[in-house]
Amino acid sequence: MLIWPGLGTAKAETNWTLDSTASVLTYQSVKKNTIVETNKIRNISGSLTSAGDAKVTFDLNSVDTGVDLRNVRMRFLFFETFKFPSAELTAKVDPAAFADLATKRRVKAVLPFRLSLHGVDKDLQANIVVTMISDTMVSVASEAPVAVHVEDFGLLPNVDKLQQAANVTNIVPTASVSFDFVFVADGSKPAVVQPVAASTADVGPVTTDAAKTSFSDEECLNRFAVLSRTGAIYFRTASARLDSQSRPLLAEVVGVVGKCPGLKVEVSGHTDSDGSPIENKRLSERRAQAVADAIVAAGIPRTQIAATGYGEERPVADNDTPKNKALNRRIEFSATKLVN
Repeated sequence: MLIWPGLGTAKAETNWTLDSTASVLTYQSVKKNTIVETNKIRNISGSLTSAGDAKVTFDLNSVDTGVDLRNVRMRFLFFETFKFPSAELTAKVDPAAFADLATKRRVKAVLPFRLSLHGVDKDLQANIVVTMISDTMVSVASEAPVAVHVEDFGLLPNVDKLQQAANVTNIVPTASVSFDFVFVADGSKPAVVQPVAASTADVGPVTTDAAKTSFSDEECLNRFAVLSRTGAIYFRTASARLDSQSRPLLAEVVGVVGKCPGLKVEVSGHTDSDGSPIENKRLSERRAQAVADAIVAAGIPRTQIAATGYGEERPVADNDTPKNKALNRRIEFSATKLVN
């Protein structure tokens, strides 16, 4: 018999591995004050050592809202997966708290844990229920949802980006997170299940963008539209010189363009209304060209990329506050069918 995580038995040195096909994490968010939406993180991995060290890793690119466009918004605008592709939960499990798990088969406990998300570490705790499904399989589930406050992880500005992109208001800046992690004893792992499309199953891993060789036209357009709203391409002040902080998003753009070979991508530059219209147009043209050159330098054919500067002609906000002016200073991506 194996006792989780190995308590005073002949096999107390047993390590455990998370079963990604049976484990699930869901989070609920509220928009317009009353509309509740439930989403999932589908690709989860983890381990629990015989010493009680637990680690669970979440691939944030596997966020599943049920709609591709919403998935992309969550990834690029909220989680900023081009910079922070994963989140991690770590905990130290006290074996004494589960000494009678083998006989009771179900034990409740309070589990302190550390959540690493968006470059920030935060200590939290969860009321959990640990259930022995079998002698070699254990479920660790939340008894009640865990409140995760977006402000604690520097994500409050990203809520604003979501609201603007989706044209919704009053997204509550707290998520209610629930989970059920199934661990199996090493040496008794179930057969590996291949990732599936997000819509074909409720639990288990899904195929993420990184594993795809190409995108449909709709997927391409969704990604370009959302990448245009990230505000994560930076230039030196009054210059067309790209800042090094732009590299993560540019790498994401290159990856998307490369999987949309049938589309021609326009890189467009935009400015606020400070300065003369003529100089603003020139600056926007130089900035758009700098981004286009960076994409081509990364291996995309020049024939697939065009650069245009619109200056201050196409504002997305009034140029009346520093925040609105920053919104207008932007690089956007759009696409049309390539003409043979």
